[in-house]
Amino acid sequence: MKISITGGKGGTGKSMVAVSLAVEFARRKKTLLADADVECPNDHLILGAERKNPIKIFQPVPKWDFSKCDKCGKCAAICKQNAIVFVKNKFPAFVKEICIGCKACLAVCPKGAISIDKKEIGLIYVGSNYNVNLVSGELKLGELASGEVVAEVRRFAQEEAERLGSEIILIDSAAGVGCPVIASLTGTDYIVGVTEPTPSALHDLKRVLYLARHFKIKHGIVINKFDLEADFCSQIERFAQENGAPVIGKIPYRKDFMDASLKMKPVGEIYPEYKKIFREIIANIEKNLK
Repeated sequence: MKISITGGKGGTGKSMVAVSLAVEFARRKKTLLADADVECPNDHLILGAERKNPIKIFQPVPKWDFSKCDKCGKCAAICKQNAIVFVKNKFPAFVKEICIGCKACLAVCPKGAISIDKKEIGLIYVGSNYNVNLVSGELKLGELASGEVVAEVRRFAQEEAERLGSEIILIDSAAGVGCPVIASLTGTDYIVGVTEPTPSALHDLKRVLYLARHFKIKHGIVINKFDLEADFCSQIERFAQENGAPVIGKIPYRKDFMDASLKMKPVGEIYPEYKKIFREIIANIEKNLK
């Protein structure tokens, strides 16, 4: 079973929910947590797990043989990223950092002067704690290919899950609704949308639920900090009911969660009274998947 945890707006507690669910799942099933928030991965900090054994992720980039190049400029004209700079009667200049590896320049070159090289765009780490196996991706600073790194994290996590015999794969996505989030959601069995009782969080949740419906993936809502603003929490619950998106859990606003983050431990391991909340969320997910 593959479950994505997302939410649209950043700061709603998505990673806390992902790690806490992973720890509770792991009490009875082999569980793997994939941190697909590759621009700012932090699940290892909440889980208190050391990341190790980095594996490099590469992306194809063009390489020129200027002995064959006739300075036609077609490679620059086709490059939508403007990674190839062309001045008439000069060889093209290549800005490797903004290339996304589409290979259009390779296809359009009439002289076969372009071949494929590669560049490093990120890393994948592994770790474990509390019987949770962690796969953590990290985009190289300055690179643009976050979606590609997420796809590699998903692929590697699937291989690790098969090797380890994991029954549950939890995927913690980035904030937003862009390419890396879509790469985190597609092909999953269930989407958990984590929100909070604020207008911006509800606005972004609506966009996430649009994606869930578009991909025809079952989904539910977790309202974090639900008692921060009771009237707006009720508004979210009404929205959920009207749109067929069940509220599968509500988490209170407490200093205990900050304390757990500072101690780099899942909140349920320090304050056992919160375990019940995450067990109820798991029960609701399993009920909705039947």
